[in-house]
Amino acid sequence: MDRNTTIGLILLGLILTVFSVINQPSPADNKKKSKAKIEQTDKVKAQKDKTKVFQANTGNDTPELMKKSVPVKGEIVKLENDKLIVEFNTKGGQIASVYLKEFSSYKDFAKKKKASLCLFKDGDNRNQLVFPYKNGTFRTGQQQFNVLKKSQNSIVFELELEGGKIIQSYNLNKGFDLDYDIQLFGLNDVARKNIQLNWRTEFRKTERLFSEQRRVTTICYEQKKEGFSYLSETSNDYLEAEDDLNWVAYKQSYFSSILRPENGFSKGGSKMNVRNYADGEKNQWSHLKDFNSTFTLNFNDSKASFNWYFGPNHYELLKSYDQNYDDILNFGWGLFRWINIYAVQPIFNLILSGGIGAGIAILILTLILKLILMPVQWKMFVSSVKMRILKPEIDALNAKYPNQEDAMKKQMDMMNLYKESGASPLSGCVPMLIQMPILLAVFRFFPSAFELRQQPFLWAEDLSSYDSIWNFGVNIWPYGDHVSLFTLLMSATTLLYTYMNSGNVQQPQQPGMPNMKFIMYFFPVMMIFFFNNYSAGLSYYYFISTLISILLMVAIKNFFVDEEKLKVKMAERKASNTGKEKKKSRFQQKLEEMQRMQQEMKKRK
Repeated sequence: MDRNTTIGLILLGLILTVFSVINQPSPADNKKKSKAKIEQTDKVKAQKDKTKVFQANTGNDTPELMKKSVPVKGEIVKLENDKLIVEFNTKGGQIASVYLKEFSSYKDFAKKKKASLCLFKDGDNRNQLVFPYKNGTFRTGQQQFNVLKKSQNSIVFELELEGGKIIQSYNLNKGFDLDYDIQLFGLNDVARKNIQLNWRTEFRKTERLFSEQRRVTTICYEQKKEGFSYLSETSNDYLEAEDDLNWVAYKQSYFSSILRPENGFSKGGSKMNVRNYADGEKNQWSHLKDFNSTFTLNFNDSKASFNWYFGPNHYELLKSYDQNYDDILNFGWGLFRWINIYAVQPIFNLILSGGIGAGIAILILTLILKLILMPVQWKMFVSSVKMRILKPEIDALNAKYPNQEDAMKKQMDMMNLYKESGASPLSGCVPMLIQMPILLAVFRFFPSAFELRQQPFLWAEDLSSYDSIWNFGVNIWPYGDHVSLFTLLMSATTLLYTYMNSGNVQQPQQPGMPNMKFIMYFFPVMMIFFFNNYSAGLSYYYFISTLISILLMVAIKNFFVDEEKLKVKMAERKASNTGKEKKKSRFQQKLEEMQRMQQEMKKRK
């Protein structure tokens, strides 16, 4: 393996390591220090002030209205279809809790207990109207609604006010959809443009690794002009909309609540806030984050209509709505996302559609990707052999030009050597760079793939979470509280692959430069720490991928590439090119010009 291939491997390891470090949750003992640093900036201080005002404005009624109101204790009313159980509270006429019948939390899954997954319970959610009324601010969340009518799939709430009434209707469709309508009758003193919807939700823990589930939880939204965006996943964030909104999603790792208004949300007055729980706060270990948003409504006469999606972050399902809901899936950005959406995801789904288990599907996907990249692997190996054959001549040139002032002449002679023999130092690096987008794309794909959730394979009980063959019972920083076998296997095969490729590389150590071989062996070892908490499906993929690369390399070396014949072929090519007038490239001409100028400067001295 030549120097450029070595550099390519190191770059790949570095990028993977950086990706994994970025995606690791912060250690608990650094949390307070990080928070203190953030709070020192003026921007966050201003943002905190805005958030406090926002939270104050979405709380209880103003003192004037509270004096007139009586504490309300609501009753729970339930709707159910084949996918959802939705409970409503007559206090506020609002959604109280949502259960997904086809899924279960990790806690119930591990106990083999059949129980519907709870997104949130009564007290975790609030959807209320907020508007100016009688010299104060009126909030429907504290008012007692009457059940006007109820059927198997729908319920209508009514709230009578002086001068009119508010009707809230909910209709549970098939699947994961809940239609929501707001109608105003009378209330001529209430300007429709001043009515807002306050939506607050605190999701419950549903997955095995709480820190990982919390890390990817945030608010996503689609703007009418600017398109998709989202708030910070790692820190508190607040946004005042500068563009009208098509929809807003409260998104966690594998499930989301998506609210889509029929006429969009107006940008004026619409704001969103996501907040992490502080140390010692009541919901710190039971809930993910606190979502709190207020949206300015667009009424059609005296009616506003919405659609609520409560369901899984499954690509095909979200895509079927044709509303760009699938943008909430973190498949990476740019080229990486395109690879996942147009290549990895379709192939993986096609394999799964045959009734094959997720573990075997990952194996088949890996084989297909490796088959596609086979020409690249071939090119890398042949380049490595050619550079190994030329090594004695390259060493001779290094010995011939030991001084720094002869560097340009040495470079020119090496370029001629490569050209005459048909070798190129970039032939090993370029194929490695071609593989990188796929390797980095799957880094995002497997942790986001809903298809892996609670899918067992071999010793891994859930491929969407880490696999464990030994639980310590205590967290050992920076390793964790368990041993992930797939991570160990991935690291071991990566070390073996590095050893097999670097065995013939004898690169001199340059003064002031890091030891390249040490760096090459360092990254596979560090993967043990970085990937220990990652999706078992991801570690399993990298393990299988590297193992297949090793087998392909052995097969190419022993059955397809004859090093002695290649050596003869290169010698013949070199002999046929010797003495011929060579067309110089622009780079060679530039080097010659620089060398001539350097010699003239020496003469002047």
